[in-house]
Amino acid sequence: MSSTPPPQALSSGTRHDRGEHGPDDGALGWLRALGPGGRRAFAGAFGGYALDSYDYFTLPLSMVALAAYFGLDSGQTGLFTTVTLVVSAIGGAVAGVFADRVGRVRALMITVITYAVFTVACGFAPNYETLLVFRALQGLGFGGEWAVGAILVAEYASAKHRGRTLGAIQSSWAVGWGLAAVVYTLVFSFAGDDLAWRIMFWTGALPALLVVWLRRRVHDAPEATAAREQNAQRGSFTAIFRPGTAESPGLLRTTVFAGLLSTGVQGGYYTLATWVPTYLKTERGLSVVGTGGYLTFLISGAFLGYLTGGYLTDRLGRRRNIWLFALLSALCILAYANIPQGANTLLLVLGFPLGFCMSAIFSGFGSFLSELYPTAVRGTGQGFTYNTGRAVGAVFPTLVGFLADSWGVGGALVFGAIGYGIAALALLGLPETRGKELA
Repeated sequence: MSSTPPPQALSSGTRHDRGEHGPDDGALGWLRALGPGGRRAFAGAFGGYALDSYDYFTLPLSMVALAAYFGLDSGQTGLFTTVTLVVSAIGGAVAGVFADRVGRVRALMITVITYAVFTVACGFAPNYETLLVFRALQGLGFGGEWAVGAILVAEYASAKHRGRTLGAIQSSWAVGWGLAAVVYTLVFSFAGDDLAWRIMFWTGALPALLVVWLRRRVHDAPEATAAREQNAQRGSFTAIFRPGTAESPGLLRTTVFAGLLSTGVQGGYYTLATWVPTYLKTERGLSVVGTGGYLTFLISGAFLGYLTGGYLTDRLGRRRNIWLFALLSALCILAYANIPQGANTLLLVLGFPLGFCMSAIFSGFGSFLSELYPTAVRGTGQGFTYNTGRAVGAVFPTLVGFLADSWGVGGALVFGAIGYGIAALALLGLPETRGKELA
C-alpha cells in the first residue's frame, strides 16, 4: 500500500520545518491548504453533519410534546434516544465498510438520504411504537454520516492542520443544533403542541437537497482512493479485530480502546443533549422561548468549543486535548445539575462553559480516529468504534430517564460525568498520533 502523503501535506510540513510562512499559515490557513477539491469536500461534510445534527435534535426538543401526546413516562421517552444510538452503531459500521469499498462520497450520500427520509417519516407516526421504529431507522443514516464525512476531509487535510480542519467540521453540529432550536422556538410558538412536533420532523427533509450538490461537485481524495483500491483487505471487519503478532502490531487493541473512548465521551454528551431541554422545562419551569434562550448560551459555547478544541488538538496533541476536556466536562455537569432553585441567571451563564467543554472534547475525534487506522480500513475502523460508542453510550440517557422519576432529571444528569471518566481511562491504551500523514 502506498505511503505517499498528499502533496499539500508535504509542502506544508516542509515549510513549517524551515520556519517560513506560506499560504497555509494564518487563521484560515487550514482552509486554504485543502485546495479546491478539499474545500468542496469540507463544504459537503460540514453541511451533512449540520443537517444530521438538525435531524437528531428534532426529537429532544419535541420530547415534552411527544410525551404528552402519546402519554409516555420518562423511561419510554429516553428509549427514543437509546434506539436511535443503538441502531446508529449498525448504520455507522455498515457505512464505514461502504466508504472503504465504494468510496467516501457515495457512502456519504447514502447516509444523508437515509436519515432525511426516516426523520420525515417520524412526523407521520400514528402511535408510539411506529415512531420508535422510524426513529430507529433514522439512526441507520445518522450513525454513518459523521464518520464518512470526517474521513473524506481528513484525507485531504495536511497533518499540520488536520485537528483544526476536523474541529471545524465538528462545529457544524452546533450549527445544526442552533438551527433546530430556532425552528423549535418558531414552530412551537405558532402551532399547537399536537401538530408542532410533527412539523419539526417534516422539516427534516432539508438534507435531501444536499445530496444533489454532493453528487455533482464532491470527489474522494485521489491519493487516498488509489491507496485504498490497491489493498485487497479494504473494508474488512476481520482486519480491525486482528490481534498483534511479533511481525505486525495488529489493530485489536486500537479498536477496543477507541471504542471505550467513544463510549465514554458520547455517553456523557448524549445524556446532556437528550435531557437538558426537558430539565429546563420541567424542573426549571422555563417557557418555550425561555428554553430556547438558555439553549442559545449552551449552543454558542458548543460552537466555540469545537473550534477551540480543534486548535488545541493540533497544539497539545490528541490525547492531552481529550484528557483536559474530559475533566472539565465532568466538573461542569456536576455544577450545572446542582444549581439551586431560583438561581436561573447562574444556570444561564454556566450553560456556556458546559457547551464549550462537552464539545471541545469532540474536536480531536475526527483526526484521532482517522490517524489510528490505515487507509484500507479507515472507514471500517472509524465507523465501528465511533458508532459502537454511540450505541453503548446510549445506555446513559436511558438510565437518566428511568431514574428521573425518583431522582429528578437534574440529579440523574450526574451519570454523564461517569462517561467522561471512562474516556479518560481509555486514553491509556491509545498512542498519540499528532503529525501523522495519511495516504
